Amino acid sequence: MAEQNPGERVGDRVPTVIADELHIVYRVNGAKSGKGSATAALSRILKRGEERGVRKVHAVRGVSFVAYRGEAIGLIGSNGSGKSTLLRAIAGLLPAEKGKVYTDGQPSLLGVNAALMNDLTGERNVILGGLAMGMTREQIKARYQDIVDFSGINEKGDFITLPMRTYSSGMAARLRFSIAAAKDHDVLMIDEALATGDRKFQKRSENRIRELRKEAGTVFLVSHNNKSIRDTCNRVLWLERGELRMDGPTDEVLKEYEKFTGK
Repeated sequence: MAEQNPGERVGDRVPTVIADELHIVYRVNGAKSGKGSATAALSRILKRGEERGVRKVHAVRGVSFVAYRGEAIGLIGSNGSGKSTLLRAIAGLLPAEKGKVYTDGQPSLLGVNAALMNDLTGERNVILGGLAMGMTREQIKARYQDIVDFSGINEKGDFITLPMRTYSSGMAARLRFSIAAAKDHDVLMIDEALATGDRKFQKRSENRIRELRKEAGTVFLVSHNNKSIRDTCNRVLWLERGELRMDGPTDEVLKEYEKFTGK
């Protein structure tokens, strides 16, 4: 799990996240065993001592980096490269198989699948979401209208008073982001949330990320939209097959990544 660690200044920069030779391994139950075959029997002998019927997926392989306050860091890579897994490990939701993750402050993970209550109204979810992030009821009340306005879900009707199950996936994702963005975060991790809105909402989101950086937070953004990464991030981590392939300034890393993908 991610470990809390007081930040020690490095020059004028304060580390917020340190990943030290981090390995994350998923264990998948019910893997095919080919029961009865000679190959399967040999495999069981060679793997004696491992969990029977469990397949291991090595999702993150020896990743190391240091993130600092005021940075916005893009995470790029092919599907299945370990980007979302890395964020979940930083958030303390996945244990490390090997290595360590240290965080200064409380990391907050926002994904398009972040849990809100489908049977409750958007209004009620704003309150519950704010409380879950550690905001007081007074803070939520003071920021409530800004959250609704930022999300834009009331532009075509009074949707905030309707149950979440009546929302489109884009409306729900915009509301999730708006709730998360209402609070100043030590470390905010965003997994593809900007891909769900229209360009107008994306611009609002990008501006808010820049504000969060100025307020001395650190933002991680997973996105397949290179333009969003360019417009928002000053640094990029490129993952492929669970390994950190490149870490550096946004333009330099995206240039190499676009050569790799041919896009």
